[in-house]
This record gives sequence, C-alpha cells and structure tokens, in this order.
Amino acid sequence: MPAFHPADPVVPVGPVLSMFDPVFLGVDEFGLPVYESLIYRNLLAGGEPGAGKSGLLNTICAHAALATDTRLCLLDAKTVELGLWQDIADVFVGPDLPHATATLRRLQQVMDNRYAWLRAGKRRKITRTDRLSVIVVVVDEIAYYSATVGTRADQEEFSALLRDLVARGRACGLIVVAATQRPSVDIIPTSLRDIFGYRMAFRCTTYISSDIVLGHGWAAQGYTAHTIAATDSSRGIGWLIAEGGTPRKLRVAYLTDDQIAYLVDYATRIRHHLSVPDLRIAAAAPAAA
Repeated sequence: MPAFHPADPVVPVGPVLSMFDPVFLGVDEFGLPVYESLIYRNLLAGGEPGAGKSGLLNTICAHAALATDTRLCLLDAKTVELGLWQDIADVFVGPDLPHATATLRRLQQVMDNRYAWLRAGKRRKITRTDRLSVIVVVVDEIAYYSATVGTRADQEEFSALLRDLVARGRACGLIVVAATQRPSVDIIPTSLRDIFGYRMAFRCTTYISSDIVLGHGWAAQGYTAHTIAATDSSRGIGWLIAEGGTPRKLRVAYLTDDQIAYLVDYATRIRHHLSVPDLRIAAAAPAAA
C-alpha cells in the first residue's frame, strides 16, 4: 500500500468518524457485524497470550486514530502490541512504571479540569457538539504496571489512579480500554472489574478466570471462555458483555502490521490537513484541555 505524506498536494477524503459513533469490533456467530458505542464507557479484556486481545485493542485504536476528535494515550509494556500507533498517539508509555504513573496523574488533572469546566457551565457530561476531544487510554497488560515491576506502593498508586480514571472519566470524554493476560483477582480486583461497563473474555485456562472477567456466575449459565479451543482458528473469539446485558460470542477484527502502518499514515495526513492542534497532554492543562 502506498504511504501518505503530509506534504503531498492532494488532500485525502477524511473518514468522518468520531468516538461518539459506534465502533466496529468484529462479527458475531452469524457473521453479522458487531458495533458498540464506547463513549461514556470503558472496556476490560482478559485471556491467555495469543487469544486475540491485541486484535481488539488495535481495532479500537484504528477507530480512534481515524476519529479526528480523538486523542490516543497508549501504555504498552512490550512496546510492540500498540507500538505501531505511536506516531499518532499523544503519549506512548513502554516498560516504565514511573512514566506510566506520571501519565495517569496528568490524565487525572485533565479530567478534573474538564469537570470544573462542565460544572461552570451547569453541565453533567460532554457531547459531540462541545468539540472537545475524546481521550482514549489503552493499556496492554495491566499486570506489568500493577503487579510486576516497582514497589508495592508504586503498584498500588498505579492501580488507584487507573481505577479513578475508570470510575470518573466517562462523562468528561475519557475512555479506558485495558487488557491483561492474567485475569486473576490480584490483577483485576472486583472493585476495578465491576466499574468497567464492557468486559470481554478471550480463551482462559479455567472457568473461574472467565468469570473474573465477565462477572461471577456467567460460566454456570454456559457463558465461559475456558471452552474456547486453543487453536489458531479460534484466535480472536471471545465473549463480550455490555452494561446490563447478556454475554455474546464474537470474533474480533484483525489488522495486519501493513494495514496499521497504512492507517497511521492516513490518519496523520487527514489530521494535518484538518489543522488539528498539538494534542500533547499537558501537566497543567488549561480550561477543559
């Protein structure tokens, strides 16, 4: 695929996407497309390595990159799962817990600024017409930051900050999408899991692990990811539960490295020609950031 270059004289047609639009996630058991609205919501994914979590994260990143009203903030300890989106992201955090914690603190400040702005206008949440950018925070492998590196106090601070963003960020346009290979209670405590409006369980080793992601009791009703076959043909299959709903099985979309590179080039170019301002997240963001 040819790459796009900001200096080219021809301006490509923009995709006219927004994070206020439903996001394409994949197809269901009947081959029908599955769209879910992520605005005012958060999503948690869990499952074994290679089960398809990165496919879900990259599909959401693709929509966010093509939505010119959106800013991406990426945390990826391996650096390669989300690394191809680095050029389009405001912030990219690798295997660096202090950087990750500092980034969440900055996002917390932006969140507080936005709520002050909403309160001043006697409002409860942002809308599409406010023309405020939606901030999508994508965390690949929570466990690295919350349980693997650093001191216990550092890990607890990261977890507390992430929980705060998930709990309070929705109405001000801050969406958290997080994934982990270890869906256990020490990585995903109930107090954190239950405030994610959307949860998706990919292949798990036990029904208990599946229930930790989806919620207690779903395995007993037949909605369990531990029965998904450990084969290449089953990669990307998982159970998605939305707020107050019943789990539904789907296969998430998959983007190749070349397709992601193409989308990043394209997104960079349409944002450049739309005169999108510098979207770096400032530590002391003015007004609503």
